[in-house]
Amino acid sequence: MMRIKSSYVFVIVIAAAVLLFFVVGGLTSGGKADADAHRKPAPKAAAIPSVQVLSAAEQAHPYLVELRGRTAAARVVEVRSETSGAVDQAPAAEGSVVRKGAVLCRLAVEARQASLDQARAALKSRQLQQQASAELARKGFRSPTQLLSDQANLDAAQAGVRQAEIALEQVNIRAPFAGVFDQRAAEVGSYLSPGQACGTLIELDPLLVIGDVPETDAPRLRVGAAAKARLISGETLSGRVRYVARDADPQTRTYRVEISVPNPKLAVRAGLSAQVSVSAGSGPAHLTPVSALVLNEDGRQGVRHVVAGERVAFTPVTILEETPKGAWVSGLKGTVRVITVGQSFVAEGQKVRATQAR
Repeated sequence: MMRIKSSYVFVIVIAAAVLLFFVVGGLTSGGKADADAHRKPAPKAAAIPSVQVLSAAEQAHPYLVELRGRTAAARVVEVRSETSGAVDQAPAAEGSVVRKGAVLCRLAVEARQASLDQARAALKSRQLQQQASAELARKGFRSPTQLLSDQANLDAAQAGVRQAEIALEQVNIRAPFAGVFDQRAAEVGSYLSPGQACGTLIELDPLLVIGDVPETDAPRLRVGAAAKARLISGETLSGRVRYVARDADPQTRTYRVEISVPNPKLAVRAGLSAQVSVSAGSGPAHLTPVSALVLNEDGRQGVRHVVAGERVAFTPVTILEETPKGAWVSGLKGTVRVITVGQSFVAEGQKVRATQAR
């Protein structure tokens, strides 16, 4: 049997040891790698977002109801004839300002003056007859019955004169109030029957501003409430509510509102568009930056604010008035820490780190 040299044995032993070392090391490192692969990473702590807040205190603020309106004449009347006849004169120019009682159309007098003269002559005769009858009755030559009959005839003659005077006056078609003779319906030579129009008269002082309010705002308006109307020209009119409808328009479900405003020089015309603000009392409100207003998931407008526990809350609000300093809103209660920076990146119930806005 062939004997192996001792030097060879030593080399073989060393090679076997090195091989065993690599085999055992590979198995150990593989198991460790598998363990590391199946081990889940430790979760990181969620960061708390930072927001800036502004303390908004509850204050008493006047409530305003905003609506679109238009100017209108307080009265529009078609002035009509009370008798028949041809138009003899038309002294009022179309579009002119007329005073109360001014003649707009004058009919031909025709026989009316003669009728009045005849009635006056009959009255004079009856007066003389009644005086003579009274003198005879005083001397006992006239019975009381005859005296009463003569007095009745005198009264009838006086009534005839009054009737003839009215008939003569009816040829003058007069303005029933001061205003603008806006449209002429009859010219000189036109024949008018009783009830036919001479023209249209409109009253512009006071002037009306008419608008419609939704059913949610109608109960807040009161007759006599102060109101302002801003015209498209930039002019502002001040007045008071004179009428709020009790019955809604069946199609729009809105209520008619009329505001009376002075217009002494008749400078403002009817039919102009206006933006109207009506005072509706006062109540609690908060002044918040306009940028703080957001919409929630349901599309409702409101503000996000920080409540106890540094949690975010959302409250719907109604804008009462917008000013250069911010928006006055209703719907909040007490002093509220309104989020002014970061409000769009937080949700209701989320914990935040709030700092006071500068």
